[in-house]
Amino acid sequence: MKSKLKAGFGAMQKSSLFTNSFWGIIASALQNLFLSIFFVLIARVYATEDFAQYLIANALYQLLAVFSTFGLSKWFIREVVNTADKGEVINRFFKIQLYFGLTFYVVNLALAYALYDNHLVHVLAFLFGFNIILDNLIYAIKSLNIAEAQQIKTFKIQIIDSFLLFLSAAVLLVYPFSIIWLAIIQVIIRAITINLFLKIGSSDLVNIRRIAQFKVLFSDIRQLIYTNWTFVIIGSISLIYWRSADIIVSKTLTLTDVAIYGISYKVFQLALIIPYIISTTVFPALVKKFSEESLESLRKYYQEVFLFYFAFGLLAFTFIYSYADFLMPLVFGSTYADAAIYTKLMFLAILVFPTAMLQANLLVAIKLERFDMIFNVVSLVLYLIFSFVGLYYIKSLKVINYSIFASFLIFHMLQDVLLIKRGIVTLKHALMFYLISGLCVMGYLGLVEVTGQYLSFIILWLLVGIGMVLFLPKVNRRVKMLVLRKGAQG
Repeated sequence: MKSKLKAGFGAMQKSSLFTNSFWGIIASALQNLFLSIFFVLIARVYATEDFAQYLIANALYQLLAVFSTFGLSKWFIREVVNTADKGEVINRFFKIQLYFGLTFYVVNLALAYALYDNHLVHVLAFLFGFNIILDNLIYAIKSLNIAEAQQIKTFKIQIIDSFLLFLSAAVLLVYPFSIIWLAIIQVIIRAITINLFLKIGSSDLVNIRRIAQFKVLFSDIRQLIYTNWTFVIIGSISLIYWRSADIIVSKTLTLTDVAIYGISYKVFQLALIIPYIISTTVFPALVKKFSEESLESLRKYYQEVFLFYFAFGLLAFTFIYSYADFLMPLVFGSTYADAAIYTKLMFLAILVFPTAMLQANLLVAIKLERFDMIFNVVSLVLYLIFSFVGLYYIKSLKVINYSIFASFLIFHMLQDVLLIKRGIVTLKHALMFYLISGLCVMGYLGLVEVTGQYLSFIILWLLVGIGMVLFLPKVNRRVKMLVLRKGAQG
């Protein structure tokens, strides 16, 4: 038995799926650790006004960077896998991405001047624009590594990139320098990263000289975009959703609000790491159960995972609600003590976001991705309407937080309606989710009033833990008995 286990583990270690998944989890954890420390350090070191201007320029760059690739990764991966002349496809894709990067560099600068009259934003936009060009080339190399199942190269270099960013911010503690120099250092680090990708993190088929000499017609680019426009929407809408808020806040509220929103969103991002990583395992399982097993098997698996996502959302919300007032000033400094209340409001969305993510994966798994795209667009439009209308009457960052929650709630409901029609979810299941979520939140708020913020979290999850220990074994025994009875009857 021991030898079989050892052999099985050895075979698993050699599996590209295991290797890539393992490195993906490690890389994601280390990256987010380094990037989070980088974010905290610059928030604490720089004045609120400079930090806010930095966030505005960075948001504008990231918003355009996601468009600049035109979401063509899936097209490229498919072509590389299915084409004999891989060199021609690679040269074409890299040259197109270079053209896209140069084009959106100009767009980034034009928008910065059109939207803002602040000199610092203009300078930062000029510098961050270079990252769009470099990011597009890195995007092409990452796509090639996926096609060749060599994501491990990408993961290792991404860790180096985030570590260098962390070091640049750490230097601020002993030798402060302007935020413009920080942006210059970021561009230099990105240039180092692309050099590492070209030297050790890409296929031998990638050759800069051949790419530079390769000719691409404008008509070819236009046709490629036209036939793959859905990738642009699916690949970009999530980032548009969050990054557009930076722009909206910067144009309607204060620079302090820009900084507070950026901090709240960063904390929210960190909370989503776990469900995002789990989704990389859940999605393939959903696809397999839909294509190879029964609808009942798919439904049962979905409901089991749904409970975990729901519990995680509730755990994250209750933790932030109880400890944000203590943690936010401790981590980001007393300047951003007010970020606690807005972080709590943003975490209303986490009550529905993880399960909405699960249901989005389910829709794609059962080949209903067109509806997922439509629901995403509807959610984005509603979010923008809620935000602009709300800010017209109430000049408060709370409007953005409530708009995010409301749009995600509607997004979740639209998914429920479709899944009920398709027989995956029952009406009872959907209604119970909203009812239990509402009761849990209201009950927790009441518990906080009685026991206090810190103790309430401990009491709630201690009771949940005790309940699982006492009742889960009984539930499992009942399920086994029912299965045995059905087997005997059969």
